[in-house]
Amino acid sequence: MLDATREALAELGWGGLTMGHVATRAGVAKTTLYRRWPSKNELVVDAVASLFDELVMPDLGSLRADIEAVVTQFADLLARPETQAALLALFAEGTRDRQLRRRIREAIVDPQKRLVRQGRAAAQTRGELAQDCDEATAREEIDIIFDTIAGTVEHRVLVSGEPITPEWTRRFTGLLLGPFPSLLGD
Repeated sequence: MLDATREALAELGWGGLTMGHVATRAGVAKTTLYRRWPSKNELVVDAVASLFDELVMPDLGSLRADIEAVVTQFADLLARPETQAALLALFAEGTRDRQLRRRIREAIVDPQKRLVRQGRAAAQTRGELAQDCDEATAREEIDIIFDTIAGTVEHRVLVSGEPITPEWTRRFTGLLLGPFPSLLGD
C-alpha cells in the first residue's frame, strides 16, 4: 500500500491523488486504507517515512567515513524518482498545512536524527569527539548537524538538480569537519 501510494503520487501529484487511486493500485478496498490511515495526509507521510527506514549509520571506524557513507545513502534515496515526487509534494503541501508539517517532523525528520545521534556516539566512543557536556546542548547540536546535512543534500538533489558525487561528498564532509582538523585525515 505504501509503494502504491508513492507510485500514484509520482504519477498523479498531490492534487490528483485519492485514497481510491491508492486502493485500486494496491488491490485493496478503500476501507482497508481508511482503517489504517484516516486521511491522505497520514498515508502519504507514512509512505515517505518508510523510505527513510532504509538509511543506516554505519560504523566504518572514522567520523569522516561514517558521514560520507550516510550522505551517499541519503543522496541515492533522494535520486529515486518516487522519492523526489513524494517529498516535493509533501513539502509543498506542508507549507499550507500546519498539522501536516507537524506530522512530517514527527514521522520523518525526528526519527532520522537517530543517524546523527548514532554517528556522534560512535565518534565519541572512538575519541574523535568530546563527550557531551549536557543533554540540552547535545540536542541542539544534533538538530543543527541534521539540518545542515539534510538541508544541503536535499537542496543539491531536489532544488539544484545537481549530482552527489564521491568528490562532492568528500569536500562536503571536509567542510563539516573543518573545525576539527585532526579528523580530516589529510
